[in-house]
Amino acid sequence: MITAAACLAAAIYFEGRSEPVDAQLAIAEVVINRMHHPEYPGTICEVVKQDKGPKAHDCQFSFYCDGKSDKPREEPAWRLAQEIAAQALSGDVLGHGATHYHTKAAKPVWRHDLIQVGVIGDHIFYSDGRCILAMGCSLRPKARPET
Repeated sequence: MITAAACLAAAIYFEGRSEPVDAQLAIAEVVINRMHHPEYPGTICEVVKQDKGPKAHDCQFSFYCDGKSDKPREEPAWRLAQEIAAQALSGDVLGHGATHYHTKAAKPVWRHDLIQVGVIGDHIFYSDGRCILAMGCSLRPKARPET
């Protein structure tokens, strides 16, 4: 049985192993945010393995269905991905609220429908603007300073 930590580590490894640690952590946080989001599956592994359409090689996270081996080959990068996955699963995340990302080289059409929340390394992160209560945001309006 594959664990949530292993699924998350695989996503980190295959989506961002050449990236700085903060970018890898941000990728992990996107997976976790999706797990808490009502429009995505409810477990880490289901989020990582989610198929988005009828076409072959059309997964939410391309590494999962690109037809290539999902066996990590770079041991130091795999160990780091596992450490980052454990950190993220413990709740130690950046707090960016992103549910999407892509590399700077990609230009997906969906990016225009989202709010850019930051750039880390070679990845651009986005939010759909929906509050994810499980991640600590509040539906209450922000207090305004008294005048």
